[in-house]
Amino acid sequence: MIDRALVDQALAAATNTRLLAVGQGVLGETAAIFERAFGQQAAVIVADTTTFEIAGRAVHDRLRQAGATLAEPFLFPNTVHADFERVLELEAALTESAVIPVAVGSGTVQDLTKLAAHRLGRPYMVVATAASMDGYAAFGASITHEGFKQTFACPAPVAIIADVAILAAAPPALTASGYGDPLGKVPAGADWIVADALGVEPIDPAIWSMVQGPLRSALDHPDRLQAGDPAQVERFFLGLVLSGLAMQAARSSRPASGAEHLLSHLWEMTGLSHDGREPSHGNKVGVGTVLIAALYERLFGLDLAAIDVEGLIAAWPTPATIEAEVRAALPAGTIADRAVVESLAKHPTPEQLRSRFLLLRECWSDLRERARAQLLPSMELRQRLQAVGAPSTPAEIGLTSDRLRESLVAARQIRRRYTILDLLAETGLLKGSAMAVAAFEVSLGKPAVGC
Repeated sequence: MIDRALVDQALAAATNTRLLAVGQGVLGETAAIFERAFGQQAAVIVADTTTFEIAGRAVHDRLRQAGATLAEPFLFPNTVHADFERVLELEAALTESAVIPVAVGSGTVQDLTKLAAHRLGRPYMVVATAASMDGYAAFGASITHEGFKQTFACPAPVAIIADVAILAAAPPALTASGYGDPLGKVPAGADWIVADALGVEPIDPAIWSMVQGPLRSALDHPDRLQAGDPAQVERFFLGLVLSGLAMQAARSSRPASGAEHLLSHLWEMTGLSHDGREPSHGNKVGVGTVLIAALYERLFGLDLAAIDVEGLIAAWPTPATIEAEVRAALPAGTIADRAVVESLAKHPTPEQLRSRFLLLRECWSDLRERARAQLLPSMELRQRLQAVGAPSTPAEIGLTSDRLRESLVAARQIRRRYTILDLLAETGLLKGSAMAVAAFEVSLGKPAVGC
């Protein structure tokens, strides 16, 4: 079981979340926790039509029975997406009275409430209904604005309630989707190791331990998680929350997000669908996790201490070339415009690249071993996804071989975060590695047709 002392330590380091109740029957503590967090302020339940019936109505009734002042619940349709227009819709409704939002639901409801509350300068509270993502305690909301998936900086909730009975009863597909997010912390940790070793972004040991310390325990027994075993669901959910608390402390998603999330965001921005539906965020991250691990395995077989520094620098593209490549790879308009800004922000000068290469040649042996120790084999990651009932191959989320190869090359363009994709690009290995990984994935079975 995850050590409660680690949870308390993470809460102490968090910037916003002060109260956390996870366990059987804790929904009954809703009114007491709300009063501890917000005193006698009025409340409003924010949910979708499904999560209102799962837990929202019960939360509303408990608050009312405790004498709280309540506005009429605000309900999204159960098909709602995390779009900025929905944020504005909720914001307008909340403006009508000085109420504290109580978000009842999972990813989309949480992110919409988080950003709307922030725009109004209000705190808020969360009641989780599924262990389907790691954003419950995260600093920032992942929202699509003008077609571009981005993380808006905004505070996390003051209080989080997660009744294990409700989480364990959630549809297995939601839990399976949630498994992809923490699984992605495995290669995300390797990406942070790479960025740290190359002097791009240093690792904060305390924040690292919040995410990576309990990670293996949270990921254990995916079959039990799929079956809704309460003990494993509780362990898993605590791992999700610790990840979010670490992001609060860092005021960044770096501790929990790497190249696997870049792939997921790219697929979302470019409209990836399968059988007429958009794969969930967690399912995309899960598949991306396997792919990034496979790229690392190819990288480990190389000797980057022997790279031709001057030859690579001579072939290094200019900023104008980078912009042209981004605009050729991504949809015109906001997506390409933003990606150009992000790509140029991390594009090193030839002098900076030379310094990085010289450091790489010196540290490669140690870096390779640190990253290898962090990772799990790509086939084991795939098997874990299969055990929890989640997609584990690109074809299962609608990716053709061509689109997969293009995604592995283009994903680094949408964000300035340094990952293995950047290391491969800088050493001239990205396109060949992407082609090899895509070819292997196709060999696993017939690829999906279309996009």
